[in-house]
Amino acid sequence: MALKVIKIKNSRNYYLRGSVRGVSVYETTGTDRKKTADEIRIQRENQLLAESVYGKRNTVTFAQGAASYLEEGGSPRFLGNLDKNTAKWSGLIGRFGDTLMSDIDQKALDEASRELFPDASPDTRNRQAYTPFIAVWNHCVVNGWCERREWRRPRRSKGTRLRSVNRRTGSFPVPYERAAEFVRAMWPFDAINMTILFYTGMRPIELMTLEDNQVRHDDRWIVLPASKTGEPRGVPIADMIAPILRALTDTFQGVIINRFNHAQGRIEPYPEFEDAGGQMAAAIRAARRTTGITDISPYTARHSVSTYLVAAGVHTHIKAQILGHAVTEMSRVYTELPQESLIQAIDKLPKPQLWQDAEIVKNPWSVLGGVVNMAQYQSVKARGLRPW
Repeated sequence: MALKVIKIKNSRNYYLRGSVRGVSVYETTGTDRKKTADEIRIQRENQLLAESVYGKRNTVTFAQGAASYLEEGGSPRFLGNLDKNTAKWSGLIGRFGDTLMSDIDQKALDEASRELFPDASPDTRNRQAYTPFIAVWNHCVVNGWCERREWRRPRRSKGTRLRSVNRRTGSFPVPYERAAEFVRAMWPFDAINMTILFYTGMRPIELMTLEDNQVRHDDRWIVLPASKTGEPRGVPIADMIAPILRALTDTFQGVIINRFNHAQGRIEPYPEFEDAGGQMAAAIRAARRTTGITDISPYTARHSVSTYLVAAGVHTHIKAQILGHAVTEMSRVYTELPQESLIQAIDKLPKPQLWQDAEIVKNPWSVLGGVVNMAQYQSVKARGLRPW
Protein backbone atom coordinates (compact mmCIF):
# COMPACT_ATOMS: atom_id res chain seq x y z
CA MET A 1 0.00 0.00 0.00
CA ALA A 2 1.55 3.32 -1.08
CA LEU A 3 1.39 6.55 0.89
CA LYS A 4 -1.44 8.98 0.25
CA VAL A 5 -1.71 12.71 0.86
CA ILE A 6 -4.84 13.42 2.88
CA LYS A 7 -6.55 16.25 4.71
CA ILE A 8 -7.79 15.81 8.26
CA LYS A 9 -10.26 17.78 10.31
CA ASN A 10 -9.04 20.87 12.21
CA SER A 11 -5.66 20.96 10.48
CA ARG A 12 -4.39 23.27 7.76
CA ASN A 13 -1.57 20.94 6.77
CA TYR A 14 -1.70 17.80 4.64
CA TYR A 15 -0.93 14.42 6.20
CA LEU A 16 0.68 11.23 4.90
CA ARG A 17 -1.12 7.97 5.48
CA GLY A 18 -0.44 4.40 4.36
CA SER A 19 2.38 1.86 4.58
CA VAL A 20 5.56 0.97 2.72
CA ARG A 21 7.16 -2.46 3.07
CA GLY A 22 5.18 -3.12 6.24
CA VAL A 23 5.95 0.23 7.89
CA SER A 24 2.79 2.18 8.72
CA VAL A 25 2.86 5.95 8.35
CA TYR A 26 0.46 8.58 9.66
CA GLU A 27 2.21 11.92 9.98
CA THR A 28 1.97 15.55 9.02
CA THR A 29 3.82 16.96 6.05
CA GLY A 30 4.13 20.32 7.81
CA THR A 31 2.72 22.19 4.79
CA ASP A 32 -0.68 23.24 3.49
CA ARG A 33 0.49 23.22 -0.15
CA LYS A 34 -0.62 20.18 -2.12
CA LYS A 35 2.32 20.22 -4.53
CA THR A 36 4.86 20.41 -1.70
CA ALA A 37 3.03 17.67 0.19
CA ASP A 38 3.23 15.39 -2.89
CA GLU A 39 6.98 16.00 -3.09
CA ILE A 40 7.33 15.11 0.58
CA ARG A 41 5.28 11.94 0.00
CA ILE A 42 7.64 10.79 -2.75
CA GLN A 43 10.70 11.48 -0.61
CA ARG A 44 9.17 9.63 2.34
CA GLU A 45 8.33 6.60 0.23
CA ASN A 46 11.86 6.48 -1.18
CA GLN A 47 13.30 6.80 2.31
CA LEU A 48 11.23 3.91 3.69
CA LEU A 49 12.17 1.73 0.71
CA ALA A 50 15.86 2.49 1.21
CA GLU A 51 15.64 1.80 4.94
CA SER A 52 14.05 -1.58 4.32
CA VAL A 53 16.91 -2.53 1.99
CA TYR A 54 20.00 -0.86 3.47
CA GLY A 55 19.04 -0.18 7.08
CA LYS A 56 18.32 3.13 8.76
CA ARG A 57 21.93 3.97 9.60
CA ASN A 58 22.67 4.44 5.90
CA THR A 59 19.50 6.38 5.04
CA VAL A 60 18.95 9.03 7.72
CA THR A 61 19.54 12.57 6.46
CA PHE A 62 20.72 15.53 8.50
CA ALA A 63 17.27 17.14 8.20
CA GLN A 64 15.64 14.02 9.62
CA GLY A 65 18.18 13.78 12.42
CA ALA A 66 17.68 17.45 13.26
CA ALA A 67 13.89 17.04 13.24
CA SER A 68 14.13 14.13 15.67
CA TYR A 69 16.55 16.11 17.86
CA LEU A 70 14.10 19.03 18.01
CA GLU A 71 11.11 16.76 18.70
CA GLU A 72 12.90 15.38 21.75
CA GLY A 73 13.51 18.83 23.20
CA GLY A 74 16.79 19.80 21.54
CA SER A 75 17.65 23.46 21.12
CA PRO A 76 16.64 25.04 17.78
CA ARG A 77 19.22 27.79 18.25
CA PHE A 78 21.42 28.15 15.14
CA LEU A 79 20.01 25.04 13.42
CA GLY A 80 17.93 27.18 11.08
CA ASN A 81 14.44 28.56 10.46
CA LEU A 82 11.70 27.27 8.19
CA ASP A 83 10.27 29.63 5.58
CA LYS A 84 6.57 28.72 5.54
CA ASN A 85 6.08 30.17 2.06
CA THR A 86 8.86 28.20 0.37
CA ALA A 87 9.03 25.29 2.87
CA LYS A 88 12.82 25.74 2.83
CA TRP A 89 15.19 25.88 5.79
CA SER A 90 18.01 28.27 6.50
CA GLY A 91 21.08 27.56 8.64
CA LEU A 92 22.58 24.12 9.13
CA ILE A 93 19.38 22.30 8.19
CA GLY A 94 19.18 24.26 4.94
CA ARG A 95 22.88 23.70 4.23
CA PHE A 96 22.94 19.93 4.76
CA GLY A 97 19.23 19.19 4.23
CA ASP A 98 18.84 15.79 2.58
CA THR A 99 22.54 14.94 2.86
CA LEU A 100 22.94 11.54 4.48
CA MET A 101 24.50 11.67 7.92
CA SER A 102 26.97 9.02 6.77
CA ASP A 103 28.14 11.32 3.95
CA ILE A 104 29.04 14.25 6.23
CA ASP A 105 32.70 14.35 7.23
CA GLN A 106 35.03 16.86 8.86
CA LYS A 107 35.74 18.63 5.57
CA ALA A 108 32.02 19.06 4.84
CA LEU A 109 31.40 20.51 8.30
CA ASP A 110 34.33 22.93 7.98
CA GLU A 111 33.13 24.11 4.56
CA ALA A 112 29.55 24.55 5.81
CA SER A 113 30.67 26.65 8.77
CA ARG A 114 32.71 28.94 6.51
CA GLU A 115 29.83 29.31 4.03
CA LEU A 116 27.27 30.08 6.72
CA PHE A 117 29.52 32.45 8.68
CA PRO A 118 32.18 33.73 6.26
CA ASP A 119 33.21 36.75 8.35
CA ALA A 120 32.85 35.17 11.79
CA SER A 121 35.64 34.49 14.27
CA PRO A 122 36.59 30.88 15.14
CA ASP A 123 34.72 31.26 18.46
CA THR A 124 31.54 32.34 16.68
CA ARG A 125 31.72 29.53 14.11
CA ASN A 126 32.33 27.09 16.94
CA ARG A 127 29.26 28.32 18.83
CA GLN A 128 26.89 28.79 15.89
CA ALA A 129 27.89 25.93 13.57
CA TYR A 130 29.94 23.22 15.25
CA THR A 131 28.13 23.04 18.59
CA PRO A 132 24.58 22.65 17.18
CA PHE A 133 25.81 20.24 14.48
CA ILE A 134 27.56 18.03 17.03
CA ALA A 135 24.48 18.08 19.26
CA VAL A 136 22.38 16.69 16.39
CA TRP A 137 25.10 14.16 15.52
CA ASN A 138 25.29 12.89 19.10
CA HIS A 139 21.50 12.56 19.17
CA CYS A 140 21.67 10.39 16.04
CA VAL A 141 24.47 8.31 17.55
CA VAL A 142 22.29 7.53 20.57
CA ASN A 143 19.52 6.41 18.21
CA GLY A 144 21.90 4.21 16.23
CA TRP A 145 21.62 6.26 13.04
CA CYS A 146 25.31 7.06 12.65
CA GLU A 147 28.65 6.16 14.16
CA ARG A 148 30.34 8.04 16.97
CA ARG A 149 33.02 10.50 15.86
CA GLU A 150 35.36 13.01 17.45
CA TRP A 151 34.86 16.29 15.57
CA ARG A 152 37.63 18.86 15.30
CA ARG A 153 36.51 22.38 16.18
CA PRO A 154 38.04 25.63 14.87
CA ARG A 155 40.89 27.16 16.82
CA ARG A 156 41.87 30.75 17.29
CA SER A 157 44.76 31.82 15.12
CA LYS A 158 48.02 32.18 17.01
CA GLY A 159 49.97 35.40 17.28
CA THR A 160 49.30 38.90 18.50
CA ARG A 161 45.90 40.34 17.78
CA LEU A 162 44.31 43.64 18.69
CA ARG A 163 41.66 43.58 21.39
CA SER A 164 38.25 44.59 20.20
CA VAL A 165 37.11 47.99 21.39
CA ASN A 166 33.68 46.59 22.28
CA ARG A 167 34.10 43.99 25.00
CA ARG A 168 30.98 41.89 25.42
CA THR A 169 29.95 41.74 29.07
CA GLY A 170 30.33 38.23 30.42
CA SER A 171 33.15 37.27 28.05
CA PHE A 172 35.93 37.86 30.60
CA PRO A 173 36.62 36.69 34.16
CA VAL A 174 36.54 38.93 37.21
CA PRO A 175 38.21 38.58 40.64
CA TYR A 176 36.04 36.71 43.13
CA GLU A 177 36.27 39.62 45.59
CA ARG A 178 34.66 41.85 42.96
CA ALA A 179 32.02 39.21 42.20
CA ALA A 180 31.23 38.90 45.92
CA GLU A 181 30.53 42.63 46.19
CA PHE A 182 28.27 42.46 43.14
CA VAL A 183 26.35 39.35 44.23
CA ARG A 184 25.72 40.64 47.75
CA ALA A 185 23.85 43.59 46.22
CA MET A 186 21.35 41.27 44.52
CA TRP A 187 17.94 40.06 45.63
CA PRO A 188 18.29 36.72 47.53
CA PHE A 189 17.14 34.35 44.77
CA ASP A 190 19.34 36.03 42.17
CA ALA A 191 22.28 36.13 44.60
CA ILE A 192 21.85 32.40 45.27
CA ASN A 193 21.75 31.54 41.58
CA MET A 194 24.78 33.68 40.72
CA THR A 195 26.69 32.11 43.61
CA ILE A 196 25.99 28.64 42.26
CA LEU A 197 27.18 29.73 38.81
CA PHE A 198 30.44 31.09 40.27
CA TYR A 199 31.11 27.82 42.14
CA THR A 200 30.14 25.29 39.46
CA GLY A 201 30.92 26.90 36.10
CA MET A 202 27.56 25.71 34.78
CA ARG A 203 25.96 27.46 31.83
CA PRO A 204 22.99 29.64 32.87
CA ILE A 205 20.56 27.48 30.88
CA GLU A 206 21.88 24.36 32.65
CA LEU A 207 21.35 25.91 36.06
CA MET A 208 17.92 27.36 35.35
CA THR A 209 16.50 23.97 34.40
CA LEU A 210 18.15 22.13 37.33
CA GLU A 211 15.80 19.75 39.16
CA ASP A 212 15.95 18.38 42.68
CA ASN A 213 16.56 14.78 41.57
CA GLN A 214 19.71 15.83 39.70
CA VAL A 215 21.43 16.99 42.91
CA ARG A 216 23.17 14.26 44.93
CA HIS A 217 24.09 15.93 48.18
CA ASP A 218 25.92 13.08 49.89
CA ASP A 219 28.12 12.59 46.82
CA ARG A 220 28.57 16.34 46.19
CA TRP A 221 27.61 15.70 42.60
CA ILE A 222 25.12 17.06 40.05
CA VAL A 223 24.05 14.94 37.08
CA LEU A 224 23.02 16.89 33.99
CA PRO A 225 21.14 14.56 31.62
CA ALA A 226 22.07 16.59 28.53
CA SER A 227 24.57 19.40 28.16
CA LYS A 228 24.92 21.92 25.33
CA THR A 229 26.69 19.30 23.21
CA GLY A 230 23.86 16.81 23.70
CA GLU A 231 25.95 14.63 26.02
CA PRO A 232 25.22 14.02 29.74
CA ARG A 233 27.82 15.16 32.25
CA GLY A 234 28.51 15.39 35.95
CA VAL A 235 29.23 18.60 37.85
CA PRO A 236 31.07 18.65 41.21
CA ILE A 237 29.51 20.60 44.10
CA ALA A 238 31.91 22.98 45.85
CA ASP A 239 31.73 23.00 49.64
CA MET A 240 30.87 26.71 49.40
CA ILE A 241 27.48 26.01 47.83
CA ALA A 242 26.63 22.60 49.32
CA PRO A 243 24.34 24.14 52.02
CA ILE A 244 22.66 26.35 49.41
CA LEU A 245 21.76 23.40 47.20
CA ARG A 246 20.54 21.42 50.23
CA ALA A 247 18.29 24.31 51.24
CA LEU A 248 16.92 24.62 47.69
CA THR A 249 15.97 20.95 47.47
CA ASP A 250 14.48 21.09 50.97
CA THR A 251 12.32 24.05 49.90
CA PHE A 252 11.30 23.22 46.32
CA GLN A 253 10.34 20.17 44.31
CA GLY A 254 11.07 19.74 40.61
CA VAL A 255 12.92 22.78 39.24
CA ILE A 256 14.74 24.26 42.23
CA ILE A 257 16.07 27.44 40.60
CA ASN A 258 13.48 30.20 40.78
CA ARG A 259 13.07 33.96 40.87
CA PHE A 260 10.80 36.33 42.77
CA ASN A 261 8.40 38.16 40.48
CA HIS A 262 8.19 41.55 42.17
CA ALA A 263 5.36 42.78 39.96
CA GLN A 264 3.09 39.87 40.90
CA GLY A 265 4.59 39.01 44.28
CA ARG A 266 5.16 35.36 43.54
CA ILE A 267 7.91 32.78 43.16
CA GLU A 268 8.25 31.33 39.65
CA PRO A 269 10.75 29.51 37.40
CA TYR A 270 12.86 31.55 35.02
CA PRO A 271 11.48 31.81 31.47
CA GLU A 272 13.25 29.44 29.10
CA PHE A 273 15.56 31.39 26.79
CA GLU A 274 18.10 28.97 25.33
CA ASP A 275 21.79 29.70 25.79
CA ALA A 276 21.32 33.07 27.45
CA GLY A 277 21.43 34.78 30.80
CA GLY A 278 18.84 37.37 29.82
CA GLN A 279 16.39 35.90 32.31
CA MET A 280 18.32 37.74 35.07
CA ALA A 281 18.66 41.00 33.16
CA ALA A 282 16.61 43.10 35.60
CA ALA A 283 18.51 41.76 38.61
CA ILE A 284 21.86 42.38 36.88
CA ARG A 285 20.90 45.97 36.03
CA ALA A 286 19.83 46.65 39.62
CA ALA A 287 23.11 45.29 41.03
CA ARG A 288 25.09 47.41 38.56
CA ARG A 289 23.27 50.54 39.69
CA THR A 290 23.90 49.71 43.34
CA THR A 291 27.57 48.73 43.09
CA GLY A 292 28.80 50.61 40.03
CA ILE A 293 30.25 47.30 38.78
CA THR A 294 29.28 46.92 35.13
CA ASP A 295 31.39 44.01 33.83
CA ILE A 296 29.51 41.10 35.43
CA SER A 297 26.74 38.97 33.89
CA PRO A 298 25.71 35.33 34.39
CA TYR A 299 28.27 34.08 31.86
CA THR A 300 31.06 35.94 33.70
CA ALA A 301 30.88 33.17 36.28
CA ARG A 302 31.79 30.45 33.80
CA HIS A 303 34.83 32.37 32.52
CA SER A 304 35.89 33.13 36.09
CA VAL A 305 35.68 29.47 37.12
CA SER A 306 37.81 28.49 34.12
CA THR A 307 40.44 31.15 34.82
CA TYR A 308 40.75 30.60 38.57
CA LEU A 309 40.89 26.81 38.30
CA VAL A 310 43.94 27.21 36.08
CA ALA A 311 45.39 29.78 38.49
CA ALA A 312 44.94 27.26 41.32
CA GLY A 313 47.03 24.72 39.44
CA VAL A 314 44.17 22.49 38.27
CA HIS A 315 45.09 20.41 35.23
CA THR A 316 43.47 21.65 32.03
CA HIS A 317 41.83 18.24 31.44
CA ILE A 318 40.18 18.35 34.88
CA LYS A 319 39.06 21.92 34.24
CA ALA A 320 37.59 20.91 30.88
CA GLN A 321 35.64 18.07 32.50
CA ILE A 322 34.20 20.43 35.13
CA LEU A 323 33.06 22.88 32.45
CA GLY A 324 31.70 20.14 30.19
CA HIS A 325 34.23 20.72 27.40
CA ALA A 326 35.88 17.30 27.60
CA VAL A 327 33.46 14.56 26.53
CA THR A 328 35.37 11.30 26.39
CA GLU A 329 34.30 7.68 26.47
CA MET A 330 35.46 7.53 30.10
CA SER A 331 33.48 10.61 31.18
CA ARG A 332 30.36 9.23 29.44
CA VAL A 333 30.62 6.00 31.38
CA TYR A 334 31.12 7.72 34.75
CA THR A 335 28.67 10.62 34.39
CA GLU A 336 26.51 9.18 37.18
CA LEU A 337 29.44 8.59 39.53
CA PRO A 338 31.10 11.37 41.57
CA GLN A 339 34.74 11.93 40.65
CA GLU A 340 36.91 12.90 43.60
CA SER A 341 39.47 14.67 41.43
CA LEU A 342 36.80 17.07 40.13
CA ILE A 343 35.37 17.69 43.62
CA GLN A 344 38.82 18.49 45.02
CA ALA A 345 39.50 20.80 42.09
CA ILE A 346 36.29 22.83 42.42
CA ASP A 347 37.08 23.45 46.11
CA LYS A 348 40.22 25.33 45.04
CA LEU A 349 38.20 28.29 43.77
CA PRO A 350 38.67 31.50 45.82
CA LYS A 351 36.30 32.00 48.78
CA PRO A 352 36.39 35.68 49.77
CA GLN A 353 35.34 36.33 53.36
CA LEU A 354 32.76 38.82 52.09
CA TRP A 355 31.05 35.97 50.24
CA GLN A 356 31.34 33.49 53.09
CA ASP A 357 29.71 35.99 55.45
CA ALA A 358 26.71 36.47 53.16
CA GLU A 359 23.46 35.25 54.70
CA ILE A 360 22.69 33.14 51.61
CA VAL A 361 25.83 31.12 52.38
CA LYS A 362 25.68 31.10 56.18
CA ASN A 363 21.97 30.35 56.52
CA PRO A 364 20.27 29.72 53.16
CA TRP A 365 17.27 28.02 54.80
CA SER A 366 16.39 31.24 56.63
CA VAL A 367 16.80 33.32 53.48
CA LEU A 368 14.61 31.04 51.38
CA GLY A 369 12.03 30.80 54.13
CA GLY A 370 11.82 34.57 54.29
CA VAL A 371 11.21 34.89 50.55
CA VAL A 372 8.62 32.10 50.58
CA ASN A 373 6.77 33.77 53.46
CA MET A 374 6.82 37.08 51.61
CA ALA A 375 5.38 35.44 48.49
CA GLN A 376 2.62 33.85 50.56
CA TYR A 377 1.86 37.19 52.19
CA GLN A 378 1.69 38.92 48.80
CA SER A 379 -0.59 36.19 47.45
CA VAL A 380 -3.02 36.54 50.35
CA LYS A 381 -2.91 40.33 50.14
CA ALA A 382 -3.65 40.25 46.41
CA ARG A 383 -6.85 38.32 47.07
CA GLY A 384 -8.01 41.03 49.49
CA LEU A 385 -7.67 38.83 52.58
CA ARG A 386 -6.11 39.65 55.93
CA PRO A 387 -2.59 38.13 55.87
CA TRP A 388 -2.57 37.45 59.60
